[in-house]
Amino acid sequence: MLDRLQGMIEAPRQTRMPGLLVHGASGIGKTMIARNLSRKYAPEYDPASGITRTPLLLLQAPPAPDERRFYLHILAAVGAPATALSARAQNVASLEVRVIALLRDLGLRMIMIDEVHNLLAGTHREQRRFLNVLRYLSNELEVSLVCLGVSEAVDAIRGDIQLARRLDEHHLPNWRDDAEFSDMIQTLIAAMPLEKKSNLKVKSLKQVLALTGGVTSRIFALVKDLSIDAIITGEECITDDAIAKWTPVWSRHANPHRRLQKSRV
Repeated sequence: MLDRLQGMIEAPRQTRMPGLLVHGASGIGKTMIARNLSRKYAPEYDPASGITRTPLLLLQAPPAPDERRFYLHILAAVGAPATALSARAQNVASLEVRVIALLRDLGLRMIMIDEVHNLLAGTHREQRRFLNVLRYLSNELEVSLVCLGVSEAVDAIRGDIQLARRLDEHHLPNWRDDAEFSDMIQTLIAAMPLEKKSNLKVKSLKQVLALTGGVTSRIFALVKDLSIDAIITGEECITDDAIAKWTPVWSRHANPHRRLQKSRV
């Protein structure tokens, strides 16, 4: 995915720039990918022109499809907050002109919108207007548009046929029981500050997958939790027995809560 995004950001400008919709389960790693690329293409000051070049702009979609709030987020992200502007200059039309002018001078090549499924919090009309804004920015600035969100994001983007046609869809699947998953677990455990090597059986790896549902953030939380326990107990390694006894944080409080509800009934 990083290779594909890097290819897009390095692509020459054209009338219709390539776009991408990245979707998958919550916690699978979409935001991590976006931040990784954002660090690689961080803003750089050009002393010759006196301008800070910003090839990549990473934004989070507002909680609801609000054009004015979105433009204000953009201004804040590029270091030009609208707090000093008059109320009249903060209407949607004025903000649009200001944003386009600023972004054009930044040497922008890609706009990434994270949590794009937030669009679904608005009405159908509000969604269409917000999607029009995204398509307009991409066309006007000749930049690639990348949207990231959970699977429901597909429904949000498909609300605008023209935008949907220019955004290729890329699904990030949950981890599966294969060699890649095993390599990832071993690499992750090796990065933990444990004094001993953890030699886990295949059965334990399958249990890790079952406990986390193959979601990246949950896998990281599990390994971190087991590593802390290993240090506290003095084991200094993650064992098959520790994995067999481990329960997710969200499950540790579920049964008492259900028992409390049942007693009230």
